[in-house]
Amino acid sequence: MTTPLTSTASGSGTPTAPRTPGAAPEARPRTDAGTRTDAGARTGAGTARRRKRTPHTPLNPRPSVPLTLVTGLVLVYTLLPLAWLVVNATKDQNGLLDSFGLWFADDSHFWDNIGRTLAYDDGVFVRWLLNTLLYVVAGAGGATILAVLGGYALATYDFPGRRAVFAVVLGAVAVPGTALAVPTFLMFSNMGLTKTPWAVIIPSLISPFGLYLMWVFAAESVPTELLEAARIDGSGELRTFFTIALPLLMPGTVTVLLFSMVATWNNYFLPLIMIKDPDWYPLTLGLNAWNAQAQTAGGEAVFDLIITGSLLTIVPIVAVFLLLQRYWQSGLAAGSVKE
Repeated sequence: MTTPLTSTASGSGTPTAPRTPGAAPEARPRTDAGTRTDAGARTGAGTARRRKRTPHTPLNPRPSVPLTLVTGLVLVYTLLPLAWLVVNATKDQNGLLDSFGLWFADDSHFWDNIGRTLAYDDGVFVRWLLNTLLYVVAGAGGATILAVLGGYALATYDFPGRRAVFAVVLGAVAVPGTALAVPTFLMFSNMGLTKTPWAVIIPSLISPFGLYLMWVFAAESVPTELLEAARIDGSGELRTFFTIALPLLMPGTVTVLLFSMVATWNNYFLPLIMIKDPDWYPLTLGLNAWNAQAQTAGGEAVFDLIITGSLLTIVPIVAVFLLLQRYWQSGLAAGSVKE
């Protein structure tokens, strides 16, 4: 007679079920600790990533697909003329007429075009370039200096008639420059300054927009407490301006300088009515004279030189933008004054 036996695991004291002799051992459920650990780690990592994800705020907006598409279209619209200019500057006169406008011709004449542009008509392009640099340095540089000084004074000092000056500046900003061209010409003609570089430099010194921009920027970026602290320490007004205010005004100064430079560099209408001597032409009038040359009887068409000259014209402006962009910083005075 077979009697049921009970057994205990060694050292555990846990009873086990009786087992019939000759029967197969009972299968015990197994738990894969490694799989459970990996799944838990993945779940924890996913939860951590979700927790670390920055919520969308006005400073961290959600990406907008329509806005991205519109920005891409604006980028293409902006860069396409520049790409066309670079491509066609590598072609000669025949290549401009025989090849596709947005792709290169079989032969590249880029360096040959540059050499011919600089040497054409006894190097008159170089003279036009120097004239433009003169107008920019004297006109745009002077306009920036006057705008910085005037904007700082209007923002810092309180004097009678300040509101009237503000109204005059706003009114001058609203008046287009072309509306003042004829009165300016008549005034300079009576003074005998037409047909001279002064007829271009002196009007360029006045920049109502630059003055207004520096006025607003100085009022926001130069704390009054810093100026008062400098005056208490015995600093004079000029020293306070150059050592404290001017570094804080640097971003606005660079902005006004770039606006004035671009406006003077691309100025066409004012030199057109003031300058009659080709030796004092800026680049805008010079390239237009080359373009009109093909429409005159017996004139030589130099469209390849016009395109190459246009490319050389925009290179200095692009270089200035790249060199001065590091000064475009805001909030230089943030945290300097405890309120």
